[in-house]
Amino acid sequence: MILSDFLKAVGQLGDRRFRRVLWLGLALTVALLFGFYAVFLYGIQWVTPDTVTIPFVGEVTWVDDLLSWGSILLMLLLSFFLMVPVASAFTGLFLEDVAQAVEDRHYPALPPARNIPWTEALTDTLNFLVLLIVVNVVAFVVALFFAPFAPFIFYGVNGFLLGREYFQVAAMRRIGRQGARAAFRANVGQIWLAGGLMAVPLSVPLLNLIVPILGAATFTHLFHRVQGSSRARTSPDHR
Repeated sequence: MILSDFLKAVGQLGDRRFRRVLWLGLALTVALLFGFYAVFLYGIQWVTPDTVTIPFVGEVTWVDDLLSWGSILLMLLLSFFLMVPVASAFTGLFLEDVAQAVEDRHYPALPPARNIPWTEALTDTLNFLVLLIVVNVVAFVVALFFAPFAPFIFYGVNGFLLGREYFQVAAMRRIGRQGARAAFRANVGQIWLAGGLMAVPLSVPLLNLIVPILGAATFTHLFHRVQGSSRARTSPDHR
């Protein structure tokens, strides 16, 4: 079932709305990282004196240059570490477009979905970004002490977070925030498993950047499937 949801999502990757969300998310991510680096570099240059006097050596004038070059290496490391969570969070601002594209193609008989206010979407995105970064930092530290289990920690943690986020994006449009939380609790095992499968491409460069779009599309299919099963179980004919 989950594989079917995923294959349907892959089959729609050529949709122009999917591509639009991808490029918007990437553009905002690159702009944020460059902005962060510019502020960071300015801070280094502001607090570092032009010359430093070292005992037995004398005046040294290259400390500022050394720190500036070191900041480039730091930025590359931060970009590698933060690119995926930041891109995922920014792309999350537009995942409703992906869900709508999926419903337009595969579920055209549905009534119009609830419109999620921009401020609400932005708040959810920022909360998800902070949570994603903090949890991944903690997971990274834990993995240092339990190196053999590092892949399981990474996929398990990110699978849960991605599954919860993408499922709620799809569910909130149809059954509201409280209904989405209830549906998540009722299907947490299946959602976590699907999220874990979404987390696997996170370790593949370039492919990891389309994970948010594939995730939103896959979980839109998953939501409608579990909702259909739930309605079938509670219908009079089924009883």
